[in-house]
Amino acid sequence: MIRGIESVLLFSQDAKKLAAFYREKVGIKIELMGEMGDEGDEVYGTGWKKGSDLAIIDHSKVKGKSSQPERYMINFEVDDIEGEVKKVKGNGVKLIQDIYHVEDYGHIATFEDIDGNYFQLVQVRAS
Repeated sequence: MIRGIESVLLFSQDAKKLAAFYREKVGIKIELMGEMGDEGDEVYGTGWKKGSDLAIIDHSKVKGKSSQPERYMINFEVDDIEGEVKKVKGNGVKLIQDIYHVEDYGHIATFEDIDGNYFQLVQVRAS
């Protein structure tokens, strides 16, 4: 039986640079740094206590920017979408779609990371 998503793996040609982007520009706390496999690929992770973890990992077959950034997105839940969007935009992160409302869900804004992947900041409605 599947119980949920344990982690999301985000592969990159340069995991160190991508992890620095998410730490410095988006504000995600990176708590894990290490090596993986025989090639010594670098791994960076969040170690979140609630929900699924995010791991940013080197991968030899990933080259350049994403050719289909809309295909797969990560939603980062925030408490104050207006404040977080302002902060991320102020850090020079490319905005794809400004804050919009999804009925019975909440508010979303979409950005692009330095590898060309889209990610979203999401403030869900209170239950």
